Amino acid sequence: MAGDDTFEPESERVTRTLRDQILDGVRAPGSKLVERELAAELGVSRLPVRDALKDLVNEGLVTPRPRSWAVVREFTAADVEDLDEVKAALEMLAFRLAAQRRTRAGLARLRADLDAELSAAAKGEAVPARRAAADFHETVTALADNELLNELGRTLSSRMRWLLGQHDDIVGVAKEHEELYEAIEARDVPRVEELALKHLATGRSEAAAHRKRGSEQ
Repeated sequence: MAGDDTFEPESERVTRTLRDQILDGVRAPGSKLVERELAAELGVSRLPVRDALKDLVNEGLVTPRPRSWAVVREFTAADVEDLDEVKAALEMLAFRLAAQRRTRAGLARLRADLDAELSAAAKGEAVPARRAAADFHETVTALADNELLNELGRTLSSRMRWLLGQHDDIVGVAKEHEELYEAIEARDVPRVEELALKHLATGRSEAAAHRKRGSEQ
């Protein structure tokens, strides 16, 4: 039953829609985001579009341009390297703490993310597989039970979800997540650290291959 607690302001809905389109690759890097055109497309006034673009600039997904338009951010090789360095540091900590502090309820959430990813990957459905993979990482951060780590994760969420989506081997990534889940469930910290290092290396090579394929198209 709908109620006040389910209300979503137009600006938040527009932000969510545009964010998903950017992260899912519907709006390619460098694509123009013109207030007037987006308002007509999404059936809203220009004000929520303007607010949404400001939010997406703050999230690091959009680059502002003069007056009333912007572009989808084009991440450079240096941008990706910077993101990867931060991701590596935060994820090693998150995986280690998650293995030490996971709860039964937290494991259930993580298992649900993993099952969604495995199912989508098995069907060759790249977008939902990548979304579920990013959900898996965010749930690991939640399991770490460190509020400052969670705060950093929220601040970087959009850019990290973008980076986590830069892979084409959806089955391989899902299988690595399954191994990580099993190690977290077993509270096997050394195994988790070993697998996390392997997973980070996979992410780097997959992102490089993804970028190369994109430049050749």
